[in-house]
This record gives sequence, structure tokens and C-alpha cells, in this order.
Amino acid sequence: MPIRAIFFDLGGVILRTEYQTPRQYLAERLNMEYDDLVRLVFESETSRKASIGTLTADEHWAALMVRLGRPASEAQKLRDEFFGGDVLDYELIQLIRALHGKYRTGLISNAWDDLRQYIARQKFDDCFDCITISAEVGVVKPEVRIYQVALEQVQACAERDGASQPKGALKSRSIQANEAVFVDDFQVNIEGCEKVGMQGILFEDPDEVKQKLKALL
Repeated sequence: MPIRAIFFDLGGVILRTEYQTPRQYLAERLNMEYDDLVRLVFESETSRKASIGTLTADEHWAALMVRLGRPASEAQKLRDEFFGGDVLDYELIQLIRALHGKYRTGLISNAWDDLRQYIARQKFDDCFDCITISAEVGVVKPEVRIYQVALEQVQACAERDGASQPKGALKSRSIQANEAVFVDDFQVNIEGCEKVGMQGILFEDPDEVKQKLKALL
């Protein structure tokens, strides 16, 4: 069946850590190994709770300050340093903008409760019909429920748009899972989307993904 909806991951796809130096300097300043710092931020118990919305991002960082033995007043500075090497792929964002309108577009991200504000501040929220964030829906990739929620959200958006059409206009039929594709940088998340019937594209190189999308569409 033809593709009607395209979903993207954020971290590792649209937003990537292109420069490790800021994070490496931070790890050295904290007398830690780089990988240990990354695990503390992304794989600790408070991070997992923040990812399903039982803690806020601020509460997670406050807990990290305690574990690191640093004053709470340093939380924002440390946070900025940690993400200092992250770069948005504006070419990919422009591609998503070009797809938006021709296809339903969405974001599916394992992220904390501050992600939606970040996307709005960076001014690319217009790229998406729906943004599915694990902290808001209480479930993380690769659990199948998060993909089902994303499909439900993009369908609800299509129905709202359809309701605004002139009386007598043809209604858009429901978007099926096999009419959707998801781009993510982890194979396990690709396998998760495929369990609900979506097609998956593993992100390894931005140009390669663009070619794969072009061929698929």
C-alpha cells in the first residue's frame, strides 16, 4: 500500500551529538568517564522515570546534582554543557517540511516532559502533524503501544482536518499501520514499529536515509 504517514525519531536522527568535546570536558571536570556520564544522564532510574512522565526533567536533573555532589544552582549550566555538542540537522528538517502536507508527518521520541517546549523554541514544530513523546503518553519505544498511540494521534489530526473541509467533501479514510514508515537510529525501535505493521528505516547516514525515503515514496 502507498505510504501516507511518515514518523521520525528526534535524538540520533534530527538532533545528533556531532561534537563530543563539550561532553568530554564536562566528564573530566566531574572526574568521570565519558560513557559513565552518558549512562547517568540517559540510563539512570530517574531518567527512566522522566521518560515515562513520573518525574519531570527538572526533577531528574536535581537528582543528578545530588548524585554528583554538585549544588542545585549548577543544574542548568551542567545541562547546557552536556548537550553543547548536539546539532539539529536543518537539511533533514527542511525535508520533513517538504513532506508535510503531501503526507502526514509525526515525531515519536523517548524523551522527557520538556521536549515539546524545546521543539517550539527551535521553531520546527510546524514540521509535524503530531508529536508523540514518551513522557506524555507513559510508554517508551520499543513497546508497541507508543507506535499505536502515534498512529491514533496522526489519525485524529487527519479527522480534525477532514471535519474542516467543505460540506460534501470526501472524507479521508483511516491511516493504516502498513501505510506508515518510521525512521529511528536504533534497530530495536525499528523492530518495535514493525510489530504493529509499520515499515522501518534504520538511520545511519542522513543522505542514505533521504535516498531510502525517496525510493519508498
